[in-house]
Amino acid sequence: MSITFKGQVAIVTGAGNGLGRLHALALAARGARVVVNDLGGARDGSGASIGAAEAVVQEIVRAGGEAIASGASVTDFDAVQAMVAQAMDAWGRVDVLVNNAGILRDRSFAKMELTDFRVVLDVHLMGAVHCT
Repeated sequence: MSITFKGQVAIVTGAGNGLGRLHALALAARGARVVVNDLGGARDGSGASIGAAEAVVQEIVRAGGEAIASGASVTDFDAVQAMVAQAMDAWGRVDVLVNNAGILRDRSFAKMELTDFRVVLDVHLMGAVHCT
């Protein structure tokens, strides 16, 4: 028996690259309609461009799936609400959430500045809270 998500709608945060991209592609390959969310920043969270999310959407569409791009920051509750509304407007439901968004501060805890730690918590923890 194969796993199917036919007819379901999935939101995958941090889906422009890495594991998030793979989650989005795998869900789409199994029939899910996918909101590919990615702020499009660098691994450290700087910058923003919806280009990475749009590229994954194009991969899904070329493979015969359905997907839309979202550049919402998971740290912004109103932006997350708008992303969910985008999914609801397009497909009328949300069934799956993959909280994958994250940023990297390549320092040990002891060497990390408090401001960097807060930014990591905002994306990793509060981002998951906002989406959930």
